[in-house]
Amino acid sequence: MIPSREPCPAAAVTVGLSGGVDSAVAALLLKRQGYQVSGVFMKNWEDDDSEDHCCPARADLIDAVAVAERIGIEVDAVCFAAEYRERVFASFLRDLGLGRTPNPDVVCNREVKFKLFLDHALARGAECIATGHYARIARQGGRYRLLKGADHDKDQSYFLYTLGQAQLGRALFPLGGLTKPEVRRLAREAGLSVHDKRDSTGICFIGERPFQAFLARYLAPRPGEIRTVEGKTVGEHPGVFYFTLGQRAGLRIGGVAGAAESAWYVVAKDLDNDVLIVAQGQSIRSS
Repeated sequence: MIPSREPCPAAAVTVGLSGGVDSAVAALLLKRQGYQVSGVFMKNWEDDDSEDHCCPARADLIDAVAVAERIGIEVDAVCFAAEYRERVFASFLRDLGLGRTPNPDVVCNREVKFKLFLDHALARGAECIATGHYARIARQGGRYRLLKGADHDKDQSYFLYTLGQAQLGRALFPLGGLTKPEVRRLAREAGLSVHDKRDSTGICFIGERPFQAFLARYLAPRPGEIRTVEGKTVGEHPGVFYFTLGQRAGLRIGGVAGAAESAWYVVAKDLDNDVLIVAQGQSIRSS
């Protein structure tokens, strides 16, 4: 068994404070362990700043500042919006347009959190950065290895798999050996206001929003037919790029006349003809 060990015995560590409970407890634990801790809040999306109902960046910044004050560390705000749009969002849209199912969080970690943020922190005097990811790092034979987090329900090692030795050697994951309930308990006991803040979901740094309406701003709708694997038309869709293989929700073809009542799933996408191909659960199991 490979022992988990943080690879960077640094004195000065900069924590990426997102305004959530995970990064807050990461900073708290490092401060308690004697590190010289500072925080950075990254604001990397500016397209709809005026739409407060779907852009929580202001509230997150307020929470990050409150956490920093409670812990007793300084926090700065930085903006990588232009770089984020070029390196993360543009590739996300490109892959969607090609019928793929991209994972922007993976690219965001590689290009923003462990490149732009890391470079920024090192330039400001930090020796390492830390985040609230549920993952671990071990050193073996002079190399760093990325390991799963102890909480299998929250493990985020998959989203970090593109990190190389230079990034892993400068990273700390204080939550790697903890479970989410333990993290919330530590936050509550420390009097952190975010102890019961719900987990963020949605696209990295963009957050939750009506997916189809949001994408329609950047990808022109291309409606077409929904067909079964046998070629029968059973509905219509606004664009194949809104759907992913295996998707069940949002097809709006339940109760098709003459079909059994088992669920429908996306099984293929015909981009040339803008056709979404579906099959029912029984068909998938028997194929």
